[in-house]
Amino acid sequence: MEKNSCAYKILDRINSPQDLKRLNIPEINELAQEIRDLIIHTVSQTGGHLSSNLGSVDLTLALHYVFNSPEDVFVWDVGHQCYTHKIITGRKDKFDTLRQFNGISGFPNPKESVHDYFITGHGSTAISQSLGVVSANDVLGKKRKAIAIVGDASMVGGMAFEAWNYLGHVQKDLLIILNDNEWAISKTIGAISRYLNRIITNPLYNKVNIEFGNFILKLPKGEFALRAMKKFEESLKNLLTPGIIFEEMGINYIGPIDGHNIEDLITTFKNIKDYPKPRIVHVLTKKGKGYSSSEKSPDLFHSASRFDTKSGDFQKIDQKTYTDVFSQNMVDLGITDSRVVAVSAAMTHGAGLVEFKSRFPERFFDVGMAEQNAVTFASGLAKEGLKPFVAIYSTFIQRAYDQIMHDVCLQNLGVKFCLDRAGLVGHDGPTHHGIFDIAFLKHLPHMVLLAPKDGWEFTMMLQWMKDLTSPVAIRYPKAAVADLSFLGYQDIRLGSSELLLEGEEVAIFAYGAMVDTGYKVSEILSKKGKPPFLINLRFAKPLDETFIKYIAGKVDLIVTMEEGAVLGGIGESISAVLSKEKNNCKVVHIGIPDDFIVHGANEELFKIIGLDEDAIAEKINFLLAGKKI
Repeated sequence: MEKNSCAYKILDRINSPQDLKRLNIPEINELAQEIRDLIIHTVSQTGGHLSSNLGSVDLTLALHYVFNSPEDVFVWDVGHQCYTHKIITGRKDKFDTLRQFNGISGFPNPKESVHDYFITGHGSTAISQSLGVVSANDVLGKKRKAIAIVGDASMVGGMAFEAWNYLGHVQKDLLIILNDNEWAISKTIGAISRYLNRIITNPLYNKVNIEFGNFILKLPKGEFALRAMKKFEESLKNLLTPGIIFEEMGINYIGPIDGHNIEDLITTFKNIKDYPKPRIVHVLTKKGKGYSSSEKSPDLFHSASRFDTKSGDFQKIDQKTYTDVFSQNMVDLGITDSRVVAVSAAMTHGAGLVEFKSRFPERFFDVGMAEQNAVTFASGLAKEGLKPFVAIYSTFIQRAYDQIMHDVCLQNLGVKFCLDRAGLVGHDGPTHHGIFDIAFLKHLPHMVLLAPKDGWEFTMMLQWMKDLTSPVAIRYPKAAVADLSFLGYQDIRLGSSELLLEGEEVAIFAYGAMVDTGYKVSEILSKKGKPPFLINLRFAKPLDETFIKYIAGKVDLIVTMEEGAVLGGIGESISAVLSKEKNNCKVVHIGIPDDFIVHGANEELFKIIGLDEDAIAEKINFLLAGKKI
């Protein structure tokens, strides 16, 4: 990657948060612009979360100016607003390796720096984590602050509500920053609110307020007088600020304030730093701040691929992706069947539902970043006779496991789970790899699991599953669609696999995207005089047990291939089927090892874990030769 050759007047002097504290306000403002320039340049070449990080630059600098990381704990929710944090905590010189193999992660990672306290790639977690930290501090007698920086999208997740409900009960010393880039507050109300908040966050005000309250309590009917005084104070605040819900929950609300006014941010954080009760600062930011293309289209630049910084145009990818195929098929299904509806959990664009939403707005539901709600909501749709397609990334459907079990499978409802980004997802790394869905879904009663070998089979499967009355999940990768049309297609039948190639000593059972790899392995083996059977499993559940047993009687070796966790995967299911059979067929499972896989290009990751065609072919040759691997 081309390094940014620019010399930075201020940024070149910043190697730690302590260096930041030596700057004056004009210098910090200049630093903010230099950091934005660095982020834009880097992400244009590596890809990454651009809009959210540009919006949080000023906020991050103000927090680090007032608080003392790593003594004070910063918890980011979600981690895609942490680039400025990384840059000023000693990773500036490595920033050009962002999301690259052996480079720095796009999310907080404690292995990189003591300034990263948790790995955070999923939302709505920071308040719970931070509350755990401050509660542990009380037990251990530690004196440290915890700051949860929460995006407004994360606040709609049920876990966030559960956490601040408990926080209001236990009244711990926790600061929540609500980084809000969506709510609109008028300038007039904002100005009055800023004035009031400067008063109510002033340490002298809080000290006098507490002492005056103690004095009132000593007077006759003091409790009544104190309640009346508090009621008046709350009424005044509720009239001019939107924080009533937090105040009623026992969390002191401050805001909204301008998230790009560094001086105001610093003043506010200094005033509330030592306040010993829970408080939330509502900060208004502009997503994509400082780069016109991302300001105009913050959703497109939220998770950006490589782009030209001058024009804002993304690098063109001519190949059609599985998400593209899904998008077109959803429109087609919507046209042919008025009962087809689509559900998204704040991923309308990423999951390929923009066109469906445009064509059928009354049949499209975006429930926000709340996967649990999405799944149970879909169960209600299905109960009423609709055909809900729930499009959620594989990594995020994990967050709704109980809802899939209790609200869908137990009720045996025809919810259709469309799991995008299944398998390895490259540069986003371990928080986003979709490698566990097979293992945690296949043991649920009534659930049907299937995966396509290529784009056309994907279309066939979506059409087939539309009318299925039981729960069904289809997985597909973040990749260009394969084209295996030269191998032909059989009709989709529940639990039936597809024989693609006849062979001799060895049989390859491949699932989903691994069928394409399996074909390439077959070509390598055939050139060496060892042509394999190649079977497209199609279904992980129910398995085609009769055909599996039939093939096992013909070969010495069965190799299972899946782009998912080996533990609990399809290979184990096939071994279980054959365990009661009397044959000498050896079964070897190839998939994702029992570990969290790092970030990097998929090609690099496949080679590391031995999931590329050359490594698999070599392994099979060794096994056929009777050698140990």
